[in-house]
Amino acid sequence: MPFYERGPVQIYYEEIGSGFPLLIIPGGGLNSSISSLQTAVPFNPMERYKDDFRCVSADLRNADTGQSIGPLEIDRPWDAYSDDQLGLMDHLGIREFLVMGFCIGGPMIHNLIRLAPDRVVAAAMMQPSGFSPEYPDLFYQNNTERWGPPLCEKLSDVTTDKVHDFLTSMYSTRGDFVFTVSRDFVRSLQTPLLIAPDNVPAHPYEIAMEVADLAPHAETTIFPWKDSQEHIDEVVNHARRFLKAHEPITD
Repeated sequence: MPFYERGPVQIYYEEIGSGFPLLIIPGGGLNSSISSLQTAVPFNPMERYKDDFRCVSADLRNADTGQSIGPLEIDRPWDAYSDDQLGLMDHLGIREFLVMGFCIGGPMIHNLIRLAPDRVVAAAMMQPSGFSPEYPDLFYQNNTERWGPPLCEKLSDVTTDKVHDFLTSMYSTRGDFVFTVSRDFVRSLQTPLLIAPDNVPAHPYEIAMEVADLAPHAETTIFPWKDSQEHIDEVVNHARRFLKAHEPITD
């Protein structure tokens, strides 16, 4: 089984297909894992795009259903995940890449672009997460219930207090917009974005559309799109066209 290792961090990953690299960030919040692509997202991009791109995906560090492990970096939670993703691409010898992210992948894509704007060629944000003022504690509560307890059982050095501090740093103190970047940052983006909005508390439509309005090189898919297989297929094809259009031309 392939692992990327860096100090105390071990990241399990898989890849399939050939062509220009496409990093795929599964949905499922902090329990985002490759297996989530079978159950927690409207379609499996590893299967749908394997004939178009070199598809790379990984279990998120410390996801309950995954095989990746590493310390809780309380002071830099989002950056730690970005380190894992960028480090994996380095490990695979990949410099520039496309990225598609579901759910938590939305904020993670913003952070990847912030940290490595010269590496992310274009990004597709599928049902992206964002802050909802109607449900301000949603992510803290969900992860306290579903992510924290299994992690405390798995890792002896992780306590409920550390989980609280980590989630507070990751979500509560960043409780605005997309958690990882500001509106001014999105206004300055030069990276092409495709946004497939959702409309549930964890994936607020208003935030997704605000990103689309602010980013100078953004386009959106149809909405709703998860209500039928026909609409899902239309969005799959839209994303393929978008990513192919921004794939660098190589000699």
